Amino acid sequence: MTTTTDVLPMLITDVEVVSVERLSPSFVRVVLGAAALADFGVDGPRYDQRMKLVFPDPRTGCLSSAGEAGGSWTTTWLERPAEERGHMRTYTIRDVRGSGADTTIVVDIVLHLEGDQVGPGSTWAAVAAPGDRLVLVAPRRGFEFGGIEFAPSVGAELLMVADETAVPAVCAVLEQLSPTVTGAAFIEVPTAGDVLDVRGPVGVSVTWLVRGQAPLGQRLHDAVVGHLGIGPADVDVAADDVDPDLWETPTFSSSGEEIPATRAVGHELDGLYAWIAGESTVVTGLRRHLVNELQVDRSQVAFMGYWRRGVAMRS
Repeated sequence: MTTTTDVLPMLITDVEVVSVERLSPSFVRVVLGAAALADFGVDGPRYDQRMKLVFPDPRTGCLSSAGEAGGSWTTTWLERPAEERGHMRTYTIRDVRGSGADTTIVVDIVLHLEGDQVGPGSTWAAVAAPGDRLVLVAPRRGFEFGGIEFAPSVGAELLMVADETAVPAVCAVLEQLSPTVTGAAFIEVPTAGDVLDVRGPVGVSVTWLVRGQAPLGQRLHDAVVGHLGIGPADVDVAADDVDPDLWETPTFSSSGEEIPATRAVGHELDGLYAWIAGESTVVTGLRRHLVNELQVDRSQVAFMGYWRRGVAMRS
């Protein structure tokens, strides 16, 4: 008899592409299926739940198989050369469809970022077709997996900020919110054709910002500062000040900085909850504006550098 002690606390499985849909100039939607996805599950809403996908090496086409994945699978996988094992990247679960052995996971992939930012995921998605294989690492029902950062307090006024890399996460969260939630979402995308139809609570305004020829993140920064309506608008961020692994939530800081256990009160933005994700330099600027300039308590914010311009992501 199989018990919970006989299985991995995470789901590691080969998956097959069921369908591919070009949503816009910058987004491809891929639906992944496998009988093992019957074991997928999280405790409560998925919100911005992360998962890992392993893509074939763009040069060799090689990709390791999950096979009968054991507890040492990740370590063994990392010990192999990338041209043999493939490349692991992090994505948000955009949606989950079906049930049992017919369960499928939907992932929206950005086709390109800025010139040299085209990576294995984008390269693969540009030519993906039904029947293609990937390896997926995701939550298994009944086990703690982590990977959900969206955690506002009850009744908080939301502020969600994203560039194109965080569009799937923002859209996934918006569609799962209670109808009574209020707030605003600001989303910057490369072109007008990348503005997607997303449904959220009527009390949450969604503003799409088309970058066009503007500097990356400038329109996003200005829109958020204008929305808050208080404090200075310009925050200078030097290249050396940017943590390429920027990830800060009310309970974790990638810098190792201690996060106070108590919260300050009496601030005009006490009711705000900010979730900000995208390019690390842009996110750093907005973090400084909220936390340093506006003195928003760190328990009210989640800042995540999904990528860094000019820096290749690691497996």
